[in-house]
Amino acid sequence: MELLSVIFGTLVGFSLGLTGGGGAIFAVPLLVYGLGLSAREAVGASLVTVGATSAIGFLQRWRVRMVEFPTGLLFALAGMFGAPLGAWMAKQIPGPVLLGLFAVLMVVVAVRMFRKASDSAARLPIIYTADDNAGPTCRRDPEGVLRLTSPCALLLSVVGLCTGVLSGLFGVGGGFIIVPALVFFSGMGMQRAIGTSLLVITLVSLSGTVSHWSSGQPLPWNTIAWFSAGGIAGLLAGSALSRQLAGPTLQRLFAGAIVAVALFVMFRTFLA
Repeated sequence: MELLSVIFGTLVGFSLGLTGGGGAIFAVPLLVYGLGLSAREAVGASLVTVGATSAIGFLQRWRVRMVEFPTGLLFALAGMFGAPLGAWMAKQIPGPVLLGLFAVLMVVVAVRMFRKASDSAARLPIIYTADDNAGPTCRRDPEGVLRLTSPCALLLSVVGLCTGVLSGLFGVGGGFIIVPALVFFSGMGMQRAIGTSLLVITLVSLSGTVSHWSSGQPLPWNTIAWFSAGGIAGLLAGSALSRQLAGPTLQRLFAGAIVAVALFVMFRTFLA
């Protein structure tokens, strides 16, 4: 069981380092169907392992200045308010229903990732300068610094809050929301968005973990330790590879893998 935990953790960590968070969506299905945890145990374990793994990835990218702290902290603060709400909601929902909803979320994520891979603009930093008369709510000055106006801060806070709710509810880091939101709404480059996403996931996962623990939900620490060990090793490999790949084909394959896992979760849930 320990070896299996390490292998599964490596898969999650690898995709986490590669995509800046999307891989965390595999953690709960692997913990439930691969390691035999209950849905609620898996959510708590996923929060701990994803948070620990993301922290290593964040520090790694911080050293090479690939983290934008003001934007990331705004996202994280809003998400840390949402995570306890998500954790409370998870306790009110029966396990099979929670897994079914999670499978639906996986399909939505996969569709979004596939469409994003087909859009070349999604892979490029989008910079809006202060001279633009029309454009998105968040803009950057000619030096590339985000102009954090009140409307921009409100927009990013709302997205961060939603990310936190999903994190507490399903045990996911929310990187599949954070990374595209940072790219599209704040004009951040993809590599910097991945690093900033890992900062946000670390803090939001910490908030969700504390919420689960304080509510009396038991955490399988032995499984968490081995899963996290594999996750950290996988993340280092995924981060190294992410800097060498353009990504469109890889994103499509990743989206296909998410759909396959979602269909498996639906089959097992309805069969049960």
